[in-house]
Amino acid sequence: MTTLFGRRVLLRPLTVADFPSWQEVRRRNVDWLTKWEPARVPGQPDVVEDREAFAVRCSARQRERQLGTGYGFGIFVDGELAGEINLSSVQRGPFQSAYIGYWIDEKRAGNGYVPEALVVLLRFVFEELHLHRVQIAIIPRNAASRRVVEKLAIREEGTALRYLEINGVWEDHVRYAMTAEEWVERREELLSAWVD
Repeated sequence: MTTLFGRRVLLRPLTVADFPSWQEVRRRNVDWLTKWEPARVPGQPDVVEDREAFAVRCSARQRERQLGTGYGFGIFVDGELAGEINLSSVQRGPFQSAYIGYWIDEKRAGNGYVPEALVVLLRFVFEELHLHRVQIAIIPRNAASRRVVEKLAIREEGTALRYLEINGVWEDHVRYAMTAEEWVERREELLSAWVD
């Protein structure tokens, strides 16, 4: 199991044993989070309410890690689940790229935990996985998520129109990206500010 360490955060894959704390955080944050996420597929079990569906989700994430196509992590602060950060759609070959998504418990927001987790993940992406590029796509009005990339001065690439379906609506997303070259150039600055 891959565990990544920051200054205040620990990132590790979620397991079925995390279900009670994950469920509590997700239930408490339903209004804070679900407006930014795809709607649940009709007829599919609710992963927040169904322990077995959560177990299937954990197994799928484990399989992605084994295949090298995705790496999902819980964000833990002081031993408690505070959110998630995920590297998905890892593509090799000439692309060497992936996507990053994240969420944080509203009561933990504004403390710099997600920027720290993102820097920890970027180090893993560029130094362990040796990817060339990552992209983060955020709905323009999601100010909290945009503050994360702005704090880290991650390069904005523009707006992708009707990029993802969120709660039944094709939403525009602002795209941010970092390449391996940018990581090399900014590594010491980012690690000293957020991790070391």
